[in-house]
Amino acid sequence: MVRDNPLGESECTVSEALSFAEVELAGAGIAKPRREAASLLTYALGRDRAFLVAHPEFLIPAASIEWFEDAVARRAEREPFHYVVGWKEFYGLRIEVSRAVLIPRPETELLAEHAISLIEHQQQPVFCEVGIGSGCISAAILSNVPLAFGIGLEISTEAIAVARRNFERLGIASRIEVRQSDVFASVGSGERFDLIVSNPPYVPALELLQLQREVRQYEPHIALTDGGDGYSVIRRLIAGSPSLLSPGGYLSLEVGFGQSETVVQMFDPAAWDDVSLNTDLQGIDRVITARSRAK
Repeated sequence: MVRDNPLGESECTVSEALSFAEVELAGAGIAKPRREAASLLTYALGRDRAFLVAHPEFLIPAASIEWFEDAVARRAEREPFHYVVGWKEFYGLRIEVSRAVLIPRPETELLAEHAISLIEHQQQPVFCEVGIGSGCISAAILSNVPLAFGIGLEISTEAIAVARRNFERLGIASRIEVRQSDVFASVGSGERFDLIVSNPPYVPALELLQLQREVRQYEPHIALTDGGDGYSVIRRLIAGSPSLLSPGGYLSLEVGFGQSETVVQMFDPAAWDDVSLNTDLQGIDRVITARSRAK
């Protein structure tokens, strides 16, 4: 329920709104309250930051004040900014997000970029993404590899609904089939892929409580952790992929900090060639890729 305007008016100025929000967000422990206040106000008004700076006296319409106050209240409860505004940019695409899906991370763009590089020169490549969430990775691949076709697997019906809306809005829904599936459960034995890609739930259950409040309280735990050591879904992906990949096809995975050495050891040399690592901007091994051996 939207609160009454604390300023006591049906309208208020940009300057007044920013001051109110800055105090609210600072009191909630938000690191850069003025910046976040301004970001939320740009969404409320449909204007850019330059407008806020140039027009501090601008009177904000009542409807925009209602949205802004509600957004500030949600952010003060430490709900992630991108859930509040409802979208996040990923690989140059506007991706709808909600509490049903993870908010796309910059490091996952590395996984998408690498996946694109693996198939962009192939003739009509077919890929499978396991755990599509918002659909951001598949959307990036399909938007950059025009002849690609995808199969998206996801256990959460709520996440599937978000992904399908993103695919429809981006005009790529006809090039991806989305199935509810626990890892490969819904994949037929005769299906083959040139690439299998996944950002699996790799956070160990014991580390979940150490994550920042925005993550542990609001983001879906099923997409963050396997409830165990963080490796169970990864093991299933590595074990199940060889029979589903075309000869020379690729498996590409995102992994967490400190996991790469253990994951690399899971690839049986009898089934896999060319196991490689890609680091993120912080120098952390983030993406592991292997090529299936010719059968």
